[in-house]
Amino acid sequence: MSSEELARKLQRRLDAEQRDTKPGSPEQTEPPPPERPSTAASSELTEKLNRRLDIHDGTARPKQMKVFNPFTEFKEFSRKQIKDMEKMFKRFDSGKDGFIDLMELKLMMEKLGAPQTHLGLKNMIKEVDEDYDGKLSYREFLLIFRRAAAGELQEESGLMALARLSEIDVSTEGVLGARDFFEAKVHALSVRSKFEAEIREEQEEKKRMELDRKQRHAAFKELQSTFCS
Repeated sequence: MSSEELARKLQRRLDAEQRDTKPGSPEQTEPPPPERPSTAASSELTEKLNRRLDIHDGTARPKQMKVFNPFTEFKEFSRKQIKDMEKMFKRFDSGKDGFIDLMELKLMMEKLGAPQTHLGLKNMIKEVDEDYDGKLSYREFLLIFRRAAAGELQEESGLMALARLSEIDVSTEGVLGARDFFEAKVHALSVRSKFEAEIREEQEEKKRMELDRKQRHAAFKELQSTFCS
């Protein structure tokens, strides 16, 4: 049954119920023709219902996520932290497809020294898998660290082990556990001032590198002219 036919039947039933509830309404031997529902509205409703059924049956296609800016969406983290998370994500994305699938997550947890069962790995993905595609996107990977920072992960969970055992500055901060580390970072400085300071630091570093390159190039030219004269 098409979505338009389904919508028309629902509309006729609704019209009939409304006529029955009106007191003193004259009987009609033939119901008036129902109004044609909005095609866009019925299609949208049908699409949502079908996707919910597909998700329940495990046959839903991955839903395209909007392009996001991690520096603006995940403001609780510094630029360095986000870049470190991105490096870690890319290191274990061996397929270079922008996702960490079940086998790649298995390898990651083994490398971190916290191997998980097949069911445990599936549960790890399921906990942050917003588009139900059975793998981790970069954004979903960042959600792991956000939930660790907010204390939303159980201490013995695989995701908490991933956050705690990752090399995202945890071992150099002198704090115990990923949650304490992230809480200390979040409350240490205001997000805006820290973000702007890091931008300036990166720009200064680029200037220093460029100046050093020019100086080495000039020294080479001077040395070359000495030998060629």
